[in-house]
Amino acid sequence: MKLLFFGDIIGRPGRTAIKSILPELKKKYDPDLIIANAENLAHGLGITKKTTQEILDAGVDVLTSGNHIYDKSEGVEMLEQQSDLPVIRPANYPKDNPGKSYLIKQIRTKKALITNVCGRVFF
Repeated sequence: MKLLFFGDIIGRPGRTAIKSILPELKKKYDPDLIIANAENLAHGLGITKKTTQEILDAGVDVLTSGNHIYDKSEGVEMLEQQSDLPVIRPANYPKDNPGKSYLIKQIRTKKALITNVCGRVFF
């Protein structure tokens, strides 16, 4: 299984870069799964419907997150209401926080379990 992972996509410059480079990387590597950290998609803090959809439309399959995932109320509402949204919150956050802590993705004949944790050093 080939995995392509992008670290933190920050704001419009990050979204523009992903949309620009992803088609070439898909051709070159033919990944089975594309994952990106998206907690700072919207102006460098949090997510919105528009910024999330922009990255999903660019070809990213799953979005991970971290401590900024809840910075925009629109993003929190998305995590509360859309169980089919391929966005996960850190697995080590309290269970009552909105969003899923993992996602299982079918890839041809196999399944991949995607999760992430968020470190809490010097907070």
